Amino acid sequence: MKSIYSKAQMDYMKAKTVFEGRASVLEKTIEKTSKTREITQEVMEGLVLETGFHAAFNELLTAENNLIEWSHVTIKHEKTYRENKQPIESMYEQLNGSPEMRAQIIQLAMKIR
Repeated sequence: MKSIYSKAQMDYMKAKTVFEGRASVLEKTIEKTSKTREITQEVMEGLVLETGFHAAFNELLTAENNLIEWSHVTIKHEKTYRENKQPIESMYEQLNGSPEMRAQIIQLAMKIR
């Protein structure tokens, strides 16, 4: 049976796929460029823009934020949330200060059906 995803989950999966693709292109471009010239900060900034990596990163960040917001609203209707409200709210409060917590919330948000 096919899983049903929310719009926020679908947008996140799409943005993540695009980001990973752009990251791969950037890596190959850096490798190719490094054979002919030094990779300075200025060169790197140009490559990041040229390959679309910057735009893909911004789209991924927006999709992550939307997914997190959606999950926070959606989870409030679950019995598990009502039973563990304080620990769950604590997780959401820590997400901007901890990359690990942000990643964990995103993983959990992708499991919501």
